[in-house]
Amino acid sequence: MLEKQSWMKFAPELYLEWRQASEEGLDVAALEKLCYLTSEASKREDCEEIAELIWKKLKAAPVRKDYLYYEPSDLAGIQAAAPIKRHHFSDFLTKEQKAEKLKGAWIGRISGCLLGKPVEGFKRDKLYAILKQTNNYPMNRYIRAKEFTPELKKEIGYDELQQWQLCYADQIKGCSPADDDTNYTVLAMKIVENYGRNFRPNDVLEAWLTWMPMFSACTAERAAYRNAAMGICAPQTAEYKNPYREWIGAQIRGDFYGYINPAEPAAAAEMAWRDASVSHVKNGIYGEMLVAAMLAAASVCNDIKTIIEAGLDEIPEKCRLKAAVEKVILWYEEGRTAEEVIEKIHQMYDEHSQHDWCHTISNAMIVIMALLYGGRDFSKTVCLAVQAAFDTDCNGATAGSIVGMILGQKGIPEEWYECYQETLATGIMGYPLVTVDDLVAKTMELII
Repeated sequence: MLEKQSWMKFAPELYLEWRQASEEGLDVAALEKLCYLTSEASKREDCEEIAELIWKKLKAAPVRKDYLYYEPSDLAGIQAAAPIKRHHFSDFLTKEQKAEKLKGAWIGRISGCLLGKPVEGFKRDKLYAILKQTNNYPMNRYIRAKEFTPELKKEIGYDELQQWQLCYADQIKGCSPADDDTNYTVLAMKIVENYGRNFRPNDVLEAWLTWMPMFSACTAERAAYRNAAMGICAPQTAEYKNPYREWIGAQIRGDFYGYINPAEPAAAAEMAWRDASVSHVKNGIYGEMLVAAMLAAASVCNDIKTIIEAGLDEIPEKCRLKAAVEKVILWYEEGRTAEEVIEKIHQMYDEHSQHDWCHTISNAMIVIMALLYGGRDFSKTVCLAVQAAFDTDCNGATAGSIVGMILGQKGIPEEWYECYQETLATGIMGYPLVTVDDLVAKTMELII
């Protein structure tokens, strides 16, 4: 029912807005109880007007004096706050080599998404129960629908009506099903094709309203879509009543900008900023810039740590995302196991909190963990990204895209893509079904 659609009304999310404002460093402690009570009251009555008044107070709050981070959202500010010393790469690839790597990246993204899609939203205890009882722990392959015995379904409280339909590798019919994690990659391709490489943030919004149904968008994207439909332009679309503005939505949209900028992390990150700034601020933007830059570097570099560092080059030195990524790198270099690092991430972020579960930073940490511990092994990388829980399809897709770019299609075992016959369904106008070969060909056309 329309009135029950998620991410449309603001009052129920006012307490989430308070938490977001607090994490951005605003001095809003005195407003916590009021925000909580208003959110609770909105379950019983219309509180939109009072929520707007409180929201204005939150927005007007000063930054706390003890706040440690400097996190601009404008491009010039981000670039000025990024490291001065950066990695530089040379594009030595032949046309054939680029196409091979792009095919690996597209297949990696689609396959990683498909791996995580059946268990999206499952918490770690339920996910581990599934993996262990289906002889898939540590995770090493797709989860199959036929493995859910009546006993297993009862144990985990599995409700077939609430799960994604026809998204298991043994159920799909000739194509990987549509998903926002792949929709946005195709949509980015269509944006660059139609508006050119110099597309503007408002072109991104126009593309959304023209080529993507509103309810294909979630959280920050749906809020920005709603705002754009009311005539609001970027960057205000990211800020107006959008408590999800540092969630993972932008981080899953950046891959294509890395695909079309081989060996040019800065160019990839700048395009990603134009895309991200319509719906996100601060670390929400940085997540997309990080991923795009890593993919640009991965086209010509095989060293995982160097690729990660190239991504970090493009975001502010004193931001929460960089600090979190550097924690994962430190744990890896200290010799901790992947499982120990996953546990540490879960200690920092509560997967039972919608905010933590869907945040850019918690999920970026998982992607970085998977890349480091995956060791350029495709299967190990995507499985670690999904096994860690949190936003499983997003993280499987991003990690798969990056390691797929490094390896090319030839480095990805066939069992990861034979089930969907290298064909993708999308919710983007003009692309109901598209083959990976066609995606690669179009991507190649858009590389300078």
